[in-house]
Amino acid sequence: MCAEPRPLIVAVEDEPELLNIITEQLEVAGMHVQAYNRCAPALRFLQHNFANLLLLDLTLPDLNGFEMLKELKQQDINIPVIFLTGNSMESDKIKGLNMGGDDYITKPFSYLELVARINAVLRRAESNKDFNVTKNVKTTDGPFPFLGAHVHPDRLEISFPNGKIHKIGRKELGIIAYLNAHVKVVITRKELIHSVWGIHADIRSRSLDQYIVKIRAAFEENGLSLDSFKTVHGIGYIFEPEKTAS
Repeated sequence: MCAEPRPLIVAVEDEPELLNIITEQLEVAGMHVQAYNRCAPALRFLQHNFANLLLLDLTLPDLNGFEMLKELKQQDINIPVIFLTGNSMESDKIKGLNMGGDDYITKPFSYLELVARINAVLRRAESNKDFNVTKNVKTTDGPFPFLGAHVHPDRLEISFPNGKIHKIGRKELGIIAYLNAHVKVVITRKELIHSVWGIHADIRSRSLDQYIVKIRAAFEENGLSLDSFKTVHGIGYIFEPEKTAS
């Protein structure tokens, strides 16, 4: 079984010692950290890469945290944000939350509390997407046939001809739905990742491969094959089922 990918946290903090400690503590807690001491390089990273959460100081040398969040919104870069600052003024807390920030932590703080709050925001971000299971699938989508099985987006499960029901995760469902909608055409790795994870997802991530392994295993365990999903070397994939199951 493939391990769940570690969340990527972008931390923006101009105090070098504090930034190092935050990085160490979050990595010990099982997260990846991309650390910056200015807004500009962090913004460039987020323009081209997916991250799960932004840990953002308010007072920085180039922009303040509010200005960076505003810039992210203008560029349609949607990422959960926790403000991390020595400023405990209630008016700033309210401003940050009203701008779309997900939490506001004042210094000094407990690193255990920081990790707990990050995990809480990550859980909310995962569940607060209304009917969207992934970027390309909603729970309101109807069931559809797939290689002899039936996929049920509303229940996040696959029913197999042998009578077994297999629970699947959001990303597996998104991949299956995209393949089902793009039969017998070449699918680039980039378009598959962006369709499921979102436009700012990191196309270099190996998460896609891990989820494909899980999908193949589920079908093989229930007597069906995913051999019709083939790699097109240097480009991506193609899904060529011999016939459409009913």
